[in-house]
Amino acid sequence: MLSKALIFMLVFVTSGEISRSGAAAQRDFSALVAPLRRCVRLLPVQSEDLAVEVFQAVDLPLTVHEAALTKTDKGLFLKLALGNSLDLKMIGLRYSLVTINSKNELHFIANRVEGFSLPAYASKTVTFKTPLKFKAKDGERLAVMVEQVVSRETIWEVIKAKEAFEAYARGDYSVVPVVLRVANQVDSPPGQLRMFY
Repeated sequence: MLSKALIFMLVFVTSGEISRSGAAAQRDFSALVAPLRRCVRLLPVQSEDLAVEVFQAVDLPLTVHEAALTKTDKGLFLKLALGNSLDLKMIGLRYSLVTINSKNELHFIANRVEGFSLPAYASKTVTFKTPLKFKAKDGERLAVMVEQVVSRETIWEVIKAKEAFEAYARGDYSVVPVVLRVANQVDSPPGQLRMFY
């Protein structure tokens, strides 16, 4: 086994010292080794994304499958993998982004409304264009909660979202977010207003 390893190393050392007359042989040898070099160069670079926990309100028609903050030189951008469970096109949402420290205390970073377009029963990953500027401290974790979902016909609103989010941060999962569904009287096309009771 040792002799095979020694021969293999000698081939690598001498291949660099082949004269121009043996260039064809060197090309043949490098064709065998070149795929190995290409594999090394194509290794993925570690992602600059920060993982974000998702506190999901189950009665919302929009499900957040994954969440992350993407680092750029302009700031951090929230990226959400969304799924639409209804036959309505979703056009926006409101979310809260928080940090949770080692004492399970919640600190709000942002509460924003963002627009997007998600057809019925579809899913896609959306990166919002509004930058977030803050510095995450060691030992803190990030969490996001969707508090409102908007379609042209309907608005779904989480009632007492802050209290539910604070309970989640403390590890109290018995507080279930309640969702109120109302007609969207702003974005509905004329004559197509739906009433919910």
